[in-house]
This record gives sequence, C-alpha cells and structure tokens, in this order.
Amino acid sequence: MQLLLAPMEGLLDFALRDTLTRVGVSSGGLTGPAAPTVTHPSGVDRCVSEFIRITDTLLPARAFIRTMPELRTGGRTLTGVPVRGQLLGSDPTLLAENAARLAELGSHGVDLNFGCPAKVVNRHGGGSALLDDPELVHRIVAAVRRAVPAHVPVSAKMRLGFNDDHRAEDNALAIEAAGASEIVVHARTKAHGYRPPAYWDRIADLGREVKLPLVANGEIWTVEDALRCQQVSGCTSLMLGRGMVADPGLALAIRAAVASGGKVRPDFDEQKQCFVHSLIDVSAINGNARPGSACGFTAAVATGWPPQVPWADLQPLLSSFWQWVEQRVERRHRAGRLKQWLNLLRRRYPEAQALFDELRTVNDAALMAGWLDRP
Repeated sequence: MQLLLAPMEGLLDFALRDTLTRVGVSSGGLTGPAAPTVTHPSGVDRCVSEFIRITDTLLPARAFIRTMPELRTGGRTLTGVPVRGQLLGSDPTLLAENAARLAELGSHGVDLNFGCPAKVVNRHGGGSALLDDPELVHRIVAAVRRAVPAHVPVSAKMRLGFNDDHRAEDNALAIEAAGASEIVVHARTKAHGYRPPAYWDRIADLGREVKLPLVANGEIWTVEDALRCQQVSGCTSLMLGRGMVADPGLALAIRAAVASGGKVRPDFDEQKQCFVHSLIDVSAINGNARPGSACGFTAAVATGWPPQVPWADLQPLLSSFWQWVEQRVERRHRAGRLKQWLNLLRRRYPEAQALFDELRTVNDAALMAGWLDRP
C-alpha cells in the first residue's frame, strides 16, 4: 500500500506539505532524507506538487523551484518525503522539454495533470479538458516518457472525464500505452467538480482494462472511507487530499487500521500492536530518537480509535505553517490561508472550531501572528 499526499492549488502547497509531513516525526526531527524503502513517520509515501503550468516556453529553474522548493533539498520535504513535480499543459513538445528540466532538477518523477477542473485552465485546453482527446493524452505522455531518463517515473492524474465518463477507459489505456508507470484516478468528472460522491466503482472498471498500478482519489475523509474505497475500487494505494488537511493523522490511522486486518475498531491490545507496527522505527533515521516516540499518537490510541493526532501536537504545527505562510504569501492573503486550514480542521477538532470562531473576522496578519505567539 502507498499513501500519496495530493496537490491542491491554493491550499496544499509547499507550506502545508512541509507541515503535514512533520506529523509523526519526533521533536528532534530527522537528520537526513528518509530511506525510500520504509514508510515515513507521517504515514505518507510521496507528495505531488501543485501543477506547474507550461504554456509557450521552456521554464527557467527558478520557476520550478517557486512551486516546488523541495528541489533545493534533493526533491524531498524537510523531513524526507519524496516529492514528484506535476506539469500542466497541452503541447507535447513543450511538456517534454520542461519535464526533462524538472527531472534534471531532482524531482522524484514527473506527474502529468489531466484532471484540473478550473475553468481558466480548461478554456486553454489544459487539465480535464484533455480527456475529450485520448489521442492527444497519449502523445503528451509518450513525449514526456521519451524526454526523461528511463529511471525517472512518469505518472498521470486523471478524472473520469470532462462532461461524462464514457472515455475513461480510452484515456487510461492511452496513458498506459504511452509508457506511464502509474495513474491516479480522481473518481469524478469535471462536471461533478468536488460534489460527493466519488465513483470508486469506475476505478475498478478501469482496473479491469489496464495493467499498470492505479491509485484511488476522491472523498477519502476517514479511515472508514479509505477501507471502503480500497474494497470498491480494487486499489490498495490511495491519494489523500482534503481528508488529510482536515485530519493530519489520517495516513497513520489508515495504516493502523490496515495493519489490524481492516478492522475499524479492534480491541485495545490490537490497537496498540497495529499502531506500533504502522510506524517507522525513527531511531533508524535519527539516532537520538527513541523507537515508538514519534509523536503523541501512541497515547491517543488509549482514548479512541482510529488514533488521532492530539490537538496539543498540532498547535506547534500551526505555528510552523504560519512561519512558511509569512515567508511565501502576500500579506493581505496570510490570515485567509490559516483560516482556510482551520476551517477544515474543525471537521475533526472541537478546538479548531473554537479557534475558527475566534479568528473568523481577523484579517490583519500582524494580529494573527500575535495570536499564534500566545502561550
């Protein structure tokens, strides 16, 4: 099983990728990149960057780094999770040239966006609009596959279609035939937007047509959702988006549930055992860390299931996130970014609801910073 952290334009960017992949890491942090053969303490195996838009030129290195600062740290988050850069465009030649540059810069693969539902993107023939032309989808993937070294994975993220899903199989087959190594399927069409439900059964249909690995995405908010998605879609691997933003411990909780044999609420001894086995032995990476001390999650097992990151462990992460926001976001948008995260966190945490209510009318970044500095 692989658990991927989704890209979300305007929300799940570098700042939040860095913050969410700190969940489960000991307070001392990691001294180097996590070994790629073991699960990261956050439960996340790989992140995907927000899309880098390719229009009419070969982008300079700084344009890639602006969206994916992890290129400065070996293509990994600061706690060691590999990041795969995502490209969006419709010109096979330009996408291939930019994919080659992205690979040279150290991205852990190249992902191609065939799923963005934004009108401004679709009007220019990008994102999910491409799903009306499976032959063009094939040419794009094939051109990128030829342009990057053989050891660099090329993957694609697609929706089921644009206005309907009748070409879903054609697009999946086109991506496979072009040489991709993996497809992430957001189980809705562009017309569906983000309205529930996600049609996980259609991913199972695609799995009967293609042989390459499929990753299920869409409406995975809870452990129960994850287990049901795996059953219905036939995919063991999942991509988590808003669900992990709302519950930063979701990846760990899914791993714990899977380790328990898929039980949503095993008995207490099983909870302890499966949770311990779901964590990497942090001492293998950081000699100063004690096995089982990755976070306060272990204690949370005793109070509820699925295990949840305690609010006290999230508070320093909110401060860390705010520091990144102050560095990377225009001042007038900073307060909104924090409230955007709190708005999702309140689905899981009563404390986030209280804070959201308190800060609902605060738009001054200085006031927001002062609030975060309070003990």
